[in-house]
Amino acid sequence: MAGAIASRMSFSSLKRKQPKTFTVRIVTMDAEMEFNCEVLEHDVSKEEPVTFHFLAKFYPENAEEELVQEITQHLFFLQVKKQILDEKIYCPPEASVLLASYAVQAKYGDYDPTVHKRGFLAQEELLPKRVINLYQMTPEMWEERITAWYAEHRGRARDEAEMEYLKIAQDLEMYGVNYFAIRNKKGTELLLGVDALGLHIYDPENRLTPKISFPWNEIRNISYSDKEFTIKPLDKKIDVFKFNSSKLRVNKLILQLCIGNHDLFMRRRKADSLEVQQMKAQAREEKARKQMERQRLAREKQMREEAERTRDELERRLLQLKEEATMANEALMRSEETADLLAEKAQITEEEAKLLAQKAAEAEQEMQRIKATAIRTEEEKRLMEQKVLEAEVLALKMAEESERRAKEADQLKQDLQEAREAERRAKQKLLEIATKPTYPPMNPIPAPLPPDIPSFNLIADSLSFDFKDTDMKRLSMEIEKEKVEYMEKSKHLQEQLNELKTEIEALKLKERETALDILHNENSDRGGSSKHNTIKKPQAQGRRPICI
Repeated sequence: MAGAIASRMSFSSLKRKQPKTFTVRIVTMDAEMEFNCEVLEHDVSKEEPVTFHFLAKFYPENAEEELVQEITQHLFFLQVKKQILDEKIYCPPEASVLLASYAVQAKYGDYDPTVHKRGFLAQEELLPKRVINLYQMTPEMWEERITAWYAEHRGRARDEAEMEYLKIAQDLEMYGVNYFAIRNKKGTELLLGVDALGLHIYDPENRLTPKISFPWNEIRNISYSDKEFTIKPLDKKIDVFKFNSSKLRVNKLILQLCIGNHDLFMRRRKADSLEVQQMKAQAREEKARKQMERQRLAREKQMREEAERTRDELERRLLQLKEEATMANEALMRSEETADLLAEKAQITEEEAKLLAQKAAEAEQEMQRIKATAIRTEEEKRLMEQKVLEAEVLALKMAEESERRAKEADQLKQDLQEAREAERRAKQKLLEIATKPTYPPMNPIPAPLPPDIPSFNLIADSLSFDFKDTDMKRLSMEIEKEKVEYMEKSKHLQEQLNELKTEIEALKLKERETALDILHNENSDRGGSSKHNTIKKPQAQGRRPICI
């Protein structure tokens, strides 16, 4: 299967007398072809450089089964994506948003809010212009809805996201259909559609729902004479269908497409050749190897994240211990300062008490000296008695003051002892904090791997692993399980699409709806009439060889 790839070739001296040829070599899953083409046989632009687009001519019925190699899948994804954006394949608005989210996952990987900030899709072409013009929504609103689904695709690799894109795109009505303008016997203009399932006749105004379809297994013969094309059904009771095309060259192209699609249609319904089986086995092994590699990387990433979380926790705990040590030091310093102040105050109080006691002693001596002095006159005696009385009162007051000062000194001594005890406790707490372990040992024992996961032998920088038959059987069972899960996810996906359609319906501009939009809505209201359920009508049971 060739992919959507473009190459540039410059022809500086292209002349009619010297026709240039180029060789095209195509390798498919079934055959390898090589042919030469003359440039002058095609309508080549004279402008330089000339760009050639090599695109897939035949579309697969089931992309997941038929696109074996990853590079083929990627190139075909690019082709289908471009056809949807160029509106060559009609896609409903809600499906366009879902496809855009898978395209973003394939390009950017897992969603990371710190990296993929608002506006990171501003320069990306993700939606058809028809869809953008159909709703009163800003680019930021579209980006918000795409990002919401993009975040749900976390864990999908690029090839998985591209395959999900193709599985949705292959169910679109215009997927893989080549349209040709024709006329029937009455001269009515019609459209002939050729795809992987058969031939379809469309009304020129409705390219979504065919008027009649001819599956490849119900066609007996296809031929043309000049501009007249004939389709003979397998059932002889059905009339032969004839139509005319505009050019003989168109008939040749139609016949080539019919032969190629019919051949692939029949091959898909037969057992795969040995070469194809080998390719599919290699693809499954490669897929299994990549899946195991992704699982290994996921485990390493998880272990790294856990180690980082442990490191952050240890750093946080260390910082907390440092803060506690700082606070303890500050408390110790405050205790030491308080103790110094109390000691100084106690010393001052003691000195004051000593001074008061000294003054009391001096007063007592003065009183004794006065008593010893002889007073000759009564007045002097009265005055002396008065002075003695005053001296006694003063001595009594000074004694009381001295006693009070002594009690205050005792209280200060008690406060000093309590301050020293607080200082001792603070020093003990600081010693306990300093002796605590800063962080636990950083040698986590890795968790044993589940027994059902193949073992890896790591030697230096090399990685080796063995696949066993049991592994391949288990992988096949997992693939079957994934198919069942896919059916359940498809139901969930349809519910999401309906929810998005309901959400944006209020912003739709009815006057900007195209004919394809109206036809798609009518088909949806009628229950999803399309080429697929047109072709799934009861078919003839017997098969007869087709002569083309």
